[in-house]
Amino acid sequence: MLEPSGYPIFTRLDRQTNGRSGPRRRRKRTVGIHAAETLWYPVFMAKSRVAIYGAIAANVAIAATKFVVAGITGSSAMLSEGIHSAVDTFNGVLLLVGLKLSQRPATPEHPFGHGKELYFWSLIVAVLIFGLGGGLSFYEGVVHVRHPEPMRDPMWNYVVLGVAAVFEGSSFVIALRQFRQQAGDTPFWEALHRSKDPTTYTVLAEDSAAMVGLVVAALGIASSQRFDKPELDGAASLVIGLLLAGVAVALIWESRGLLIGEGIRPETARAIRGIALGQPKVRDVGRVLSMYVGPDDVLVTMDLDFDDGTAAADAAAAIKAVERQVRERYPMIKRLFIEAGAVPPQERWSRPDSTQRPAEPQ
Repeated sequence: MLEPSGYPIFTRLDRQTNGRSGPRRRRKRTVGIHAAETLWYPVFMAKSRVAIYGAIAANVAIAATKFVVAGITGSSAMLSEGIHSAVDTFNGVLLLVGLKLSQRPATPEHPFGHGKELYFWSLIVAVLIFGLGGGLSFYEGVVHVRHPEPMRDPMWNYVVLGVAAVFEGSSFVIALRQFRQQAGDTPFWEALHRSKDPTTYTVLAEDSAAMVGLVVAALGIASSQRFDKPELDGAASLVIGLLLAGVAVALIWESRGLLIGEGIRPETARAIRGIALGQPKVRDVGRVLSMYVGPDDVLVTMDLDFDDGTAAADAAAAIKAVERQVRERYPMIKRLFIEAGAVPPQERWSRPDSTQRPAEPQ
């Protein structure tokens, strides 16, 4: 059931208690949720754009310089790095497109908004990193290994690699700062694993791969010059291609989980169930079903079983307390659906994560 605005109603009471039954609307809480989303979303998007703009600015300057120097020196590794930076620039533009489209308001066809647009475009970015970045770099490496050419004026390569390291490092620091602000006191690797913001972790992954790629390119160029073996320059291009492919696979895997409906962590679901069981008259709690519909926007549904004879007013008060405590503890849960007594107890308790088991037959 939907509010006139197109948003779903957040609380339903389906259980008959003291002669009362039927849905109850809680418009006041629904309006509060809309206000919270209105305040949160622009702030989040503004922070995400800072990291993307920083990456685009750095990559435009770096890509142009790398291509020019690759043409002057004939370095395969430098050409691969130029391809890498050009792909990263285009990827930044696609992430901005995803951010823009994800801000579209909810509609009757999309009552939960368009937050998953960001996950779709981050998947396209990952595919481009794999195909264009990794594929072309690997191909260029194979060609250069099979048909090596002596390098000309290698000093220009080192100059460009040094400048690129400064630009890429600046972009990485901007993205890392934004990520740490979002993570708060959570340890870095744990926060990275839990992050559902593809704009930040994609830029972090791209910049990390770029800095490692610069080191690989420098080693390949230096080895090629030192041992007079142009094939080593091509080998560096092969390594850069494999590096980009590996990063792309990791990003594709993360985007896949979010697109097909990744939910909250099991410990979070258990904590929410514990909050519900702590309310008076609540006898049991069914499964807590959840799904990320945006980077910091979670949909949660749950159903409660009340003691026999519980008044509708008491059930409503318990549901209201659960909603308040859950949102205070987990602010990313923007949409919370709670049903009371919608499933027979024997079916509810047969669920894998139920808190009670059906009584043994006599």
